[in-house]
Amino acid sequence: MRETEKGRSTLAGVTGEPPVQAPPYSTSGVRALRLPAGEEGEELLAIEEPLEIRIGGEPVAVTMRTPGHDEELALGFCLTEGFTPVSARVPDDLAANTVDVEATGFDPERLRRHFYTSSSCGVCGKGAIEAVRVDAPRIESELHVSKAIVASLPDRLLEAQRAFAATGGLHATGLFTPQGELLCVREDVGRHNALDKVVGWAFLKGFLPLVDRVLCVSGRLSFELVQKASVAGCPIMVAVGAPSSLAVELARDRGVTLCGFVREGRMTVYTEPWRILS
Repeated sequence: MRETEKGRSTLAGVTGEPPVQAPPYSTSGVRALRLPAGEEGEELLAIEEPLEIRIGGEPVAVTMRTPGHDEELALGFCLTEGFTPVSARVPDDLAANTVDVEATGFDPERLRRHFYTSSSCGVCGKGAIEAVRVDAPRIESELHVSKAIVASLPDRLLEAQRAFAATGGLHATGLFTPQGELLCVREDVGRHNALDKVVGWAFLKGFLPLVDRVLCVSGRLSFELVQKASVAGCPIMVAVGAPSSLAVELARDRGVTLCGFVREGRMTVYTEPWRILS
């Protein structure tokens, strides 16, 4: 089964109910040939466009993203990269695919120092983790979540993925209560963008740090995702896929509980397993 068909059949059609509609700004139709049937028809694809994020009028990043919730994305990006944003908005000149962020104490030179990938020592695990330590204190949350709730989160996230249901081509991040209530879901072609959008939403709601919340992502757990969760103060991360070795190392260092391969009632808890109750 193709990925797009898998996404659609999961949320629309298995019960005979009408399909859940994706936001119009997140998808685009193209003509395509379906084989081996030899039929030509319209396929919905996830839109991918660049977004330039500016602080104080100075460009700080360009990310490829799915349009929608751009202000949340910009705020979440700035927060999880160690800056102190106050607000975000579309610029007065309505420049396409641009968001202006107001941040306190913004230092362009610090920005250049912060992105350690250009440093003389190169990218290494030790340098990466030390960079996160600057912006993310170790998480000391006493949050506990039952194994049954953790096991249910990927399915609950999938049920809310409207654009994935239509295209099969988007990552998602969901923010949950310890009881499994979905507070926010965001989708994007970039898994890190989906998480940034959720963090930006939480910032606007005044929910940071996320000491009593759980993040669930639709794919694997990379170092970058754990970094962003650490800065946001979230104690538990759940994923249907596997973590990388550096993601586990960072989670252990920052006190984050990582649950991978959460599928069909099973899971593997890589760090801080005391937070998961039987």
